[in-house]
Amino acid sequence: MTRTLIVGASVGGVRTAQALRGGGYDGEIVLIDLETEAPYDKPPLSKALLTGSAVPDGIRLLTPEQAGAARIDLLLGLRAVGLDPRARVVAFDDGSSLGYDRLVVATGGSARRPPWATTDGVHLVRTLADAAGLRRDLAAGGPLVVIGAGFVGAEVASTGRRLGLDVTMIDAQPYPLSRSLSPDLARAVLALHENAGVRCLMGAGVSGVAGSRGRLTVTLDDGTELKAATLVAGIGAAPSDGWLATSGLTLDDGLVCDEHCRAVGTTDVYAVGDVARWFDLARGRHVRVEHWTNAVEQAAYVAHAIIDPRSPRPYRPVDFVWSDQHHWKIQVIGDATGPAATAILGDPMADQRFAALYADEHGRLRGAVVVNWPRALVRCRKAMRETAAWRDLTADLHTAVGRAGA
Repeated sequence: MTRTLIVGASVGGVRTAQALRGGGYDGEIVLIDLETEAPYDKPPLSKALLTGSAVPDGIRLLTPEQAGAARIDLLLGLRAVGLDPRARVVAFDDGSSLGYDRLVVATGGSARRPPWATTDGVHLVRTLADAAGLRRDLAAGGPLVVIGAGFVGAEVASTGRRLGLDVTMIDAQPYPLSRSLSPDLARAVLALHENAGVRCLMGAGVSGVAGSRGRLTVTLDDGTELKAATLVAGIGAAPSDGWLATSGLTLDDGLVCDEHCRAVGTTDVYAVGDVARWFDLARGRHVRVEHWTNAVEQAAYVAHAIIDPRSPRPYRPVDFVWSDQHHWKIQVIGDATGPAATAILGDPMADQRFAALYADEHGRLRGAVVVNWPRALVRCRKAMRETAAWRDLTADLHTAVGRAGA
């Protein structure tokens, strides 16, 4: 009997296991993770879990009972420490090892740790334990300082205001989500946070943090000092690929893969999720994407390649990420970066809903940002899949603006 070993019970790892079994794979499936918690979803960690509107059992991706029913061997509390791809063996921190016929690397990423992250009362948000500790401190009240205005930082800042806390958000970039949105849209996100009562210190850096839980002092590069009861650092993530360092596989900000998400130079090692850097045929280069949807879609492609290795399909996704911030549901399709949106329907500074479209040099839609407008989201995702002209989509959405409920 063949064995597929999946290292990492991330959403990509779990969905790969489920897709294998659902696709008719009859071999042994072993799913291993370093956490002792049953696999869980991570988007709620910076939102619903902090407010108490979700509980840990409500975000489980796979329970032990479900794993048993699907004939998935779920091994928790094991950390992978090495890989020998020639022998097809993965080594673990307890001295054990497992062989495989196919290996899926799904170890995700880890939060980047600033030098002062070990200070008591300073939180990272990457695991269920992280979220539980942060929720405890937020419940104690007092000012919250969030360092980093990417998706995680902005979501935590929004959640802090929902809990009634005084919130300050700090980032070296001029606007929140600057790495994901064009400046005109990022400026609207800044206004969203400021109007919700978040003190936004953009273009600022942090030189140090002192004190402990409940009595923290954050010092900015210009010498300004801020008092905080709780501090959250959301300054990005790094791929969890250190355990592959001596494997001989190619690592470059993640495990480097071909267009089928197969590690270059191998026929039996694949990667999914935050740890995978695959060759994107549409972009013509290797990319690594840290979004939930990407991990889920990669899992389906990798499962197909393992089940039917003679006809693997190249992985060509349309990027999609969403974020709940204050009263906005922000949904980004494709590439929404660049100097400015090509067209904006609605007013990001005033309306409850709007859509921003981005065109490539050939007049085709290359990206969109949709806020609080479900039907526009459906239209934009369809247009991206069909490489439609942005002007045609604009006309369609202009018509939809006048329709009740559109």
